[in-house]
Amino acid sequence: MSEQKLRIAFIGTGVMGGPMAGHLVKTGHVVTVYNRTRAKADAWAEQYGGKAAATPGEAAKDADVVLSCVGNDDDLAQVTLGRDGAFKAMKAGALFVDHTTVSARIARQLSVEAEGLGLLSLDAPVSGGESGAQAGTLSIMCGGSAAAFAAAEPVMRAYAGRIVHIGGPGAGQTTKMVNQIAIAGVIQGVSEALRFAQVSGLDTDKVFEAVSGGAAASWQMVNRWGTMAKGEFDFGFAVDWMRKDLGLALEESRANGAVLPVAALVDQFYADLQAMGHGRRDTSVLVERLPK
Repeated sequence: MSEQKLRIAFIGTGVMGGPMAGHLVKTGHVVTVYNRTRAKADAWAEQYGGKAAATPGEAAKDADVVLSCVGNDDDLAQVTLGRDGAFKAMKAGALFVDHTTVSARIARQLSVEAEGLGLLSLDAPVSGGESGAQAGTLSIMCGGSAAAFAAAEPVMRAYAGRIVHIGGPGAGQTTKMVNQIAIAGVIQGVSEALRFAQVSGLDTDKVFEAVSGGAAASWQMVNRWGTMAKGEFDFGFAVDWMRKDLGLALEESRANGAVLPVAALVDQFYADLQAMGHGRRDTSVLVERLPK
């Protein structure tokens, strides 16, 4: 699809979907949104000047592109294949792009369903968090046909800084699992390093200055060391969502035979944090499990 003005439906106007849909309006597209909580859709429409629909199907009717960013597999199935779902309302040849982090299984299922209806389909989970969605700098990993990717890429440029076509249906979701597996080990390592520095009586600002420019540097260290040292966790990517994502990775590993000992261990650490009441706090709250 060209960069012409398109009729776009965006399903899910939460902390990620809301800003992403807003960038589409700013790019010049005509955007209609749906959210399970109607007040959120209405608030989005008031802020950005788009329209709010009562059902996913209503939003998707006559749309050139339908995008979604919802909660989990069940939510995605409901907004696409449910009684008032988008797929029944979409016109032949339209494009469906899902930005939710879900299982590779449902991504493959939706690809088959879409093909049967004459639709293009792409699984395209994102990385970059709420700040990336607001800034329009998300990284997007895509699974689907070359034709679907070619149609989706110019649309996604409105809110992405990096867009990569990984492979066929489900490849985007599997790559997102790779992303979360890598993050889990890194943030646990940063947590242990920080607590070790504190227990050793070191100035953590000076420690950061010393180690963040070398081989120990990572996005997690650069962006979370300071807030972890101050005990600040009420922002960012929630523990509850990370547990969901790691659960998807561990489920897929049981199917494909991959061994994920560190991811499995960190998943249990996150379970401890949920029991401690930290489920809605940033994933860097891992450091709070460690004695001071």
